[in-house]
Amino acid sequence: MVKTAADLAKMRKAGRVVAEMHEKIRAAIRPGVTTRELDRIGREVLERRGARSNFLGYGHPPFTGVICASPNEVVVHGIPGDRVLQEGDIVSIDCGAIVDGWHGDAAFTAGVGEIDDESARLIAVTEAALAAAIEVMVPGGRLGDIGAAVQRTAEAAGFSVVRDYTGHGIGMAMHEPPDVPNWGTPGRGRRLAPGQTYAVEPMVCAGRPETRLLDDGWTVVTLDGRRAAHAEHTIAITDDGPEILTRP
Repeated sequence: MVKTAADLAKMRKAGRVVAEMHEKIRAAIRPGVTTRELDRIGREVLERRGARSNFLGYGHPPFTGVICASPNEVVVHGIPGDRVLQEGDIVSIDCGAIVDGWHGDAAFTAGVGEIDDESARLIAVTEAALAAAIEVMVPGGRLGDIGAAVQRTAEAAGFSVVRDYTGHGIGMAMHEPPDVPNWGTPGRGRRLAPGQTYAVEPMVCAGRPETRLLDDGWTVVTLDGRRAAHAEHTIAITDDGPEILTRP
């Protein structure tokens, strides 16, 4: 949560760094590139902008990248490494930045070369679910409105939403209360008010929503092995409605 206009300005700076990371990494996604190479691009942006990563060293075991790179059946938290992206894959890229103590966090999913129709629709529906969630983030709304918008959009398209992981509050820490589920009942939950800041992140599955955590302690995959997509923005609630802080 931000308390002053100066706080919000700092979060905007962090958001712009994240948006630049997205822009540079998206341009580099192609068959033959490794997820480690995409992580290197993210590191270059952070260094050039004088920002710090909020992913690197996070958690237990400490995360080893500045991005999460999650191909195909990997829902979230894929560790960058030697995996080579192939024609027809999809990959979600999640990254964040800290500027003057304030955090930004956002994700997108992209196709690698030519992708099949279902994968393209999965990505489009995930982006639409995020847009629907942002639209209802107005003063006086409720937290349940956000999850309901995501769930309604995904399920109307025949997809499912992950329930094991959620969005979150964000500010001077990357993860702050409350959780922001991708399902819910309109009109229920915390009331939305100016000054609140959230990372909203639909995780949408082509098949079943159940997931499992791999032995590395980070990588989350779909239990049925089908593909998943992930989209996220950091959003501020303002008197004039939602402001996307991580927009390119």
